[in-house]
Amino acid sequence: MTNKKKFNTKKMVELAIFIAIIVLMAFTPLGYLKLFVIDITLIVIPVAVGAIILGPSAGAVLGFTFGFTSFILSFSSPLGAMMLDISPVFRVITCIVPRILCGWLTGVVYSVLKKKEKLSKIAVPVANLACPVFNTIFFMSALMLFYYNTPAIQDMATKMNVFNPIALIFAMVGANALIEAVACFIVGVAVTKALQIALR
Repeated sequence: MTNKKKFNTKKMVELAIFIAIIVLMAFTPLGYLKLFVIDITLIVIPVAVGAIILGPSAGAVLGFTFGFTSFILSFSSPLGAMMLDISPVFRVITCIVPRILCGWLTGVVYSVLKKKEKLSKIAVPVANLACPVFNTIFFMSALMLFYYNTPAIQDMATKMNVFNPIALIFAMVGANALIEAVACFIVGVAVTKALQIALR
């Protein structure tokens, strides 16, 4: 077996492990913390770490896995079920496309920073912080784009006393987004550094 084939096989095995971790987290309490209006998503941690370790394309695959499991979980969530009733197609897009972009762009951010000598030392923490930020921005933007004018979202906006999509996003995810970003940053950086040393 050539070195290239060995490398490709090793990378596929590592990718499969990250996929398994995401699936495990998605269908156990490890993946989501039930707080406030929107769940705090801890699945961004393996997505971020995988995108950094394996690259942007692997990050996109991991993001897809995250998004697909999120779509499956829609059937057991009142809000998710409501969105499925309104439009299954929009729900698929909302769950999957933002997560693919999240994983891919995290890998891109790391790759770009790593190539710049002055910025290489901050590549890991910045990429781990970027992942939950991308996830929140892309997911909430898709949610507002497709569902803002639906009765359920408008009822939520009325109860929160906000009357435009941007204000509603901040009202829904304010504290959650901060906790999610901090958790991904701390845990993600630690795991990434450990894996980089181990895989080296």
